[in-house]
Amino acid sequence: MSARTRTLGRLARCVAVTLLAAACGGPAPTVAPVEAPAIAPAPAAPATAAPVVEPTLFTLPANESPAVAIRLLFRSGFADDPADAPGLTALAAQWMAEGGTRSLTAFDLKQKLYPWAARIGVDVEADMTVFTATVHRDHLAEFVPLLAEVVGSPRWEAAEFERLRRDAIDDIEKRLRSSDDENLGKRTLDQMLYPNHPYGHFAGGSVAGMKAATPDAVRAHAARVFGKARLTIGVAGGYPADLPERLKSALAGLPDGQGTTALPTAVAAPERVRIVEKDAPAVAISMGAAVAFNRTDPDFTALMVGVSAFGEHRQFHGRLMQRMREARGLNYGDYSYAEHFTQEPGGTFPAVNIARRQQTFTIWVRPVQPGDAVFALRLALHEYDALLKDGLTDAEVKTAAQFLEGYTQLWAKNPQRRLGMALDDAFYGTPDRLAKFRAGLAGLTAAQVNAALRKHLPPVERLSIVLVAKDAAGLRDALISSKPSPKTYASEKPADLLAVDAVVAVRPFGLAPEAIRIVPVDQLF
Repeated sequence: MSARTRTLGRLARCVAVTLLAAACGGPAPTVAPVEAPAIAPAPAAPATAAPVVEPTLFTLPANESPAVAIRLLFRSGFADDPADAPGLTALAAQWMAEGGTRSLTAFDLKQKLYPWAARIGVDVEADMTVFTATVHRDHLAEFVPLLAEVVGSPRWEAAEFERLRRDAIDDIEKRLRSSDDENLGKRTLDQMLYPNHPYGHFAGGSVAGMKAATPDAVRAHAARVFGKARLTIGVAGGYPADLPERLKSALAGLPDGQGTTALPTAVAAPERVRIVEKDAPAVAISMGAAVAFNRTDPDFTALMVGVSAFGEHRQFHGRLMQRMREARGLNYGDYSYAEHFTQEPGGTFPAVNIARRQQTFTIWVRPVQPGDAVFALRLALHEYDALLKDGLTDAEVKTAAQFLEGYTQLWAKNPQRRLGMALDDAFYGTPDRLAKFRAGLAGLTAAQVNAALRKHLPPVERLSIVLVAKDAAGLRDALISSKPSPKTYASEKPADLLAVDAVVAVRPFGLAPEAIRIVPVDQLF
């Protein structure tokens, strides 16, 4: 790509980001949550006419690719679920995406898309729902009205509703509660960090909520949250110049919908420790805290480097990975995250369009053997405490910065990801964030990174902790008593490692009995 092309691309993205950022209310304050985007006022209309509500158009520069990437991003998510009906947004979105259209049954819709090698998918997060599609430009004439029908004229067939509702219940009962202890711990942590808050429930809702859901309630909810007032139409790839306006026209029949509402502030001192009791072969551990920073913070580059040096997702250079897995063989992996993280399906990169108005810092300790659980928790807390008190070395910061300079280049591997990242930039008001992030790596020092970590990350005693375990009562007693938990090895270990182990094994938890809650797994979700 020539320098001129890159310049034009940046200019085009900046214009698009500026337009959407204006619609979103501009960049958030440095340490305040990103609040709900607001729709820019429509042009003045006659006094007797209702204001015109239109979606926002967002485009990346067209290229020579035969593929066209489309993202219909609604500033709606499970945070919009009614308090007494969690999961309604996700159920509505799935019913729209999979349930057929006014003119096509669900089966006919799949048959129509198959010869085009096209798929219409949907992902629901806390503050975003995005319908995604990639299609060859030769099929756009037929595909655009079809996509518009999926979103604007769903079939709302009762049989499909029942199928998808059953799928949602099975996802909770047969996956989350039964066979996915790691995500069970993460979703339980959400509940702990956000009590009485829209972020506190599972995107898929609850078993009771899904059983109580009705087709009428889902359709009414969809009309509120999937309207033009919250829609951004994103386009990238080798699209014709008129495609954005064609999509806008095709979606003109969407309801106006309702604007987004403000979020309550996350609770400052949530539940400390929760043990989920279930017949689990190993102990999964998650911990974290709600934080006041986000990508708009001037320290975010330093924070991202520091958290990567501590525990980059599925990479080996982090302290946690080196000291828990590599040196001690405790588990498969140990990671930390400066913001809410969801892994891209089928890969290791962070998913796009999971941007949030409020953020969390989390640590993920993958399952450990029950006999090692107390020691592993102690070690993770010991390492986190040392990170804040003693900091990272120059070599650790340099390694993490060099890694991220190259790794983040891979995040823009295809038009869908590039478009998704640009839409996230618009949400936060941080145009060309990754390019600026990489530029900010040059000259970054350990002193700067350590200062940012100490300033923004919560102290160890503010971390909420979830453990998924079989012997919940025994684990609770061990945490309350702070009884030593020495680690034994099948082979000889270095003296310096054993010296650290001796300190870790007696590290006090300082937990009162009332700070630990045991919850049977069937009482969750």
